[in-house]
Amino acid sequence: MTDVVLSCTKISKAFGALQASKDVSLDLQAGEIHALIGPNGAGKSTLIRQISGAMKPDRGTVHFLGHDVTRLSAIERARLGLGRSFQISSVIPDFTVLQNVALAVLGDEGNSFHFFRDLLKGRPTVERAETCIARVGLEDRRAVRAADLAHGERRRLEIATALALEPRAFLLDEPMAGMGAEGASEMTRLLDTLRHEAPILLIEHDMDAVFALANRISVLVYGEIIATGTSDEIRSNAEVRRAYLGEEETA
Repeated sequence: MTDVVLSCTKISKAFGALQASKDVSLDLQAGEIHALIGPNGAGKSTLIRQISGAMKPDRGTVHFLGHDVTRLSAIERARLGLGRSFQISSVIPDFTVLQNVALAVLGDEGNSFHFFRDLLKGRPTVERAETCIARVGLEDRRAVRAADLAHGERRRLEIATALALEPRAFLLDEPMAGMGAEGASEMTRLLDTLRHEAPILLIEHDMDAVFALANRISVLVYGEIIATGTSDEIRSNAEVRRAYLGEEETA
C-alpha cells in the first residue's frame, strides 16, 4: 500500500478558450521525487499554482495529508506543510540570508513581523534559521544580502526558506533554471537528500537532473498528462518522444 502525501484529481483550468489544465490527476508518494515535465506552455506552472493554492481550479480537487485542501489558500496550505519554491526567486533582495530565513521561521511560528528586529535576537529563531541555512550549504553566506548572492545561491536560499516551514511536501518549480553545470550538480545532490525529509513534486527542464532524480515522471502536453512512469518507461514511450523529448533533441 502506497503512502500518498499529495494528490490532485481531475484538475481543470481555462483562460477563455485556452484550456491550461485538462482533467489532470497525479499524486506524490512519501519519499519520492515525482517530476513533471513538458514543453514550454504545457501548463506546468499553472498546475503547480493550483496545487499550491495560489490559483483556484475551475473543477477538480486537491488532497494533502488526507485532507481536502481545494478551498484553502496558499498560506493555509503552507501552514499545513506544503512548501513551494517559485520559478522566479521570491526572496527579499535587501535582507541577508539569515534575515530571509528567520522571517520564514517567524511566519511559521505565527509571530508578528512588526517585531522582526527584536525577535531575530532570540536564539531559538536564529538557531532554527541557521539549521535551514546549513542544510543548503549557505552557512558561510549567512550575513550576505540576497541581492549579492550568485544565482545558484539564491535558489538554495529559496529552498532554505521553504525548509523553515518544516514542510511535509515540496513543490519546486524549476529550481535549476539559469544554473550552469556545477550549480545544477549541487542542486541535484541537495534535492536527492531532501526527498527523505519530504517528497518533492518537481518541475524541471534539465532532463539529466530529472532522469537522475525522479522515481516517477509525468509528462504534461497542452494541459494533459499523456504518460506517467519511471525514467526508463518515459524514455522509451513513443508518444512522449514525439510530443516532447524528440523536440528537445532537435532544438
